Amino acid sequence: MTRIVPPSQTVSELYGADVIAARIEALAGTIVADLGTDLVGVAVLKGSFMYAADLLRALHRHGAHVEVDFMMLSSYGAGTESSGQVRVLRDITSPVEGRTVLLIDDILESGRTLAYAKDLLSARGAERVAVTVLLEKPGKRATQIDPEYVGFTCPDLFVVGYGMDCAHCFRELPFIGVMDP
Repeated sequence: MTRIVPPSQTVSELYGADVIAARIEALAGTIVADLGTDLVGVAVLKGSFMYAADLLRALHRHGAHVEVDFMMLSSYGAGTESSGQVRVLRDITSPVEGRTVLLIDDILESGRTLAYAKDLLSARGAERVAVTVLLEKPGKRATQIDPEYVGFTCPDLFVVGYGMDCAHCFRELPFIGVMDP
């Protein structure tokens, strides 16, 4: 299915809203079974906001009580490729010492940002830091990190929608798509 979205750019649907919702519901059940019901959920902004919101609601439906916090990290600067250096733009305020943390991100490519965040939370005394990503691109990995919970293994395409953007556009789309040439 192809949809027209502003500014006159077409986006072909890769994962539809119903497919995403069903996968998140299944992930939530697995996460609660593995990690229990007392969690600190740390969403990595900005791209994960839709995934995090839907996952947190699904975790609640599965009986979890999640303290929610947010972290904003950057390794891109103004470019489209990682600089390799991660900066904390917004840090969490929740104490994580002795807690189980679920680190939530939209997409895992190079792994630098998530590895940095996981190490940082572990260094702050988290008992366990588990990683969930909606999309994983295994061929792009530049550092060793394996997420415990993956929504979809994504082809090596530039994706937008469901929180992910291109030049700050398309985050609002209810599906994940690929911009047509």
